[in-house]
Amino acid sequence: MKLEELIEYLDYKDLVNFKSVEVSGISYNSQTTKKGDIFVCLVGEHTDGHKFAQMAIDNGAVALLVERPLDIKIPQVVVSCTRHKIADIADRFYSRPSLGLNLIGITGTNGKTTVTHLIQKIFEENNQKCALIGTLGYKLSSNGEYRDAKHTTPQAPELQATLRMIKDVEKIDNVVMEVSSHALEQNRVGGCRFDGAVFTNLTQDHLDYHVTMENYFNAKAILFKNLKEGCFAVINIDDEYGDKFLNVVPEGVKKYTYGIKNRADVMAKDIEFSLNGAEFVLVTTKGEYKVSLHMNGMFSVYNVLAAVTTAIAENIDVKTALKALENVKGVAGRFEVITKKPLVIVDYAHTPDGLENVLKSAREITPKDGHLICLFGCGGDRDATKRPKMGAIAEQIADKIVITSDNPRSEDPQQIITDIIAGLKSTNPEKVTVEPDRGRAIELLKTISNNNDVIVIAGKGHEDYQILKDRTIHFDDREEAKKVFDVV
Repeated sequence: MKLEELIEYLDYKDLVNFKSVEVSGISYNSQTTKKGDIFVCLVGEHTDGHKFAQMAIDNGAVALLVERPLDIKIPQVVVSCTRHKIADIADRFYSRPSLGLNLIGITGTNGKTTVTHLIQKIFEENNQKCALIGTLGYKLSSNGEYRDAKHTTPQAPELQATLRMIKDVEKIDNVVMEVSSHALEQNRVGGCRFDGAVFTNLTQDHLDYHVTMENYFNAKAILFKNLKEGCFAVINIDDEYGDKFLNVVPEGVKKYTYGIKNRADVMAKDIEFSLNGAEFVLVTTKGEYKVSLHMNGMFSVYNVLAAVTTAIAENIDVKTALKALENVKGVAGRFEVITKKPLVIVDYAHTPDGLENVLKSAREITPKDGHLICLFGCGGDRDATKRPKMGAIAEQIADKIVITSDNPRSEDPQQIITDIIAGLKSTNPEKVTVEPDRGRAIELLKTISNNNDVIVIAGKGHEDYQILKDRTIHFDDREEAKKVFDVV
């Protein structure tokens, strides 16, 4: 594509050394820049891409997208914010792929991954292909393999290339995608035309980045504010931010609500939990349906409501949707059962609300003569204010807690643990065990548990790595738990 075509609709400030050159790719990493690329000088918290422009040129870049002109004799497009404008040129370079897709975005603090998987299953039960993009990577079918993704929502060039591939190569018309607050704030989904948006919930997370809950809400709300007439919005009306999300949805967008506590378009009543899963009655404007899930916990009921409501918005028959959902065993690392005696559950819960939901769900299925045991830690270089809150929640709901490391990153693991302990009322060793080494902490679970106990290993879920100060190592809670509890 010619450079002048690439920037035809771009809101730029200036052109420097401009001439017509052929652009064959978009790069924002100077080390992987290829011949013919336009190099985007991204400005972030820790790096400034302008410093690496010459390296990119040495590797073959033919043009630059910059925030300030550089003393380099090469075509430069000057914009106000490269981090935002990279999405616009990526969308243009790949010929606006989202316009040819039925694209559904899922946002919220918890539940995004599960809801995307459930919606994908529903489409397939309805004999429609559906691709998924999210935390675990992207997959072209529910039975397919995950392909790697660096972020919950990929950077714009990778995202647009993936959407184009899904449409043209794989001939798939439906895509369901997790959309993180960072992706919305940084405009990584800029250019994407969403046909539907789903809100799961909003609780404390990422305040190290957003600083306030209001900023966090405003980032999430971008997804709904940008919906066009004829699109749909699915909102969890039980969430304290539910009404605020409803209020930002533009005129002409169809609104659907779901919930349990408040009156909604789609509701669940008569909810019961057992070791086998959850059962409830689904209430819709078209009738009531008995539902039996293999998944467990109140959060699973909410996730199913979100998925069913989306199916209704997509004009998919409720019975078809329920048939798909009742066959789902669960999602990797989300309330995943490792062994049953004791009942060991691995979950991704890494926020106060997430941990509370998982522990309450585990408490529902803990035998009267059993104990609920929780192992968890908190991530380093992330919102430190949630650490004592998570400690208090674990102490309040669980009978025994094991405090350990999560992904400490550059922080001292012991300091993170100290922050967690600050939320406890007591450090009675009969109830509280501290072991910074996560592997050894999981080993300790065997010595403090009995067959009737329920153990929740929280924080990392599907992750198969641990990020330490100086390196990243292979570490999988599920693998470690299987070794400790002799699961073959």
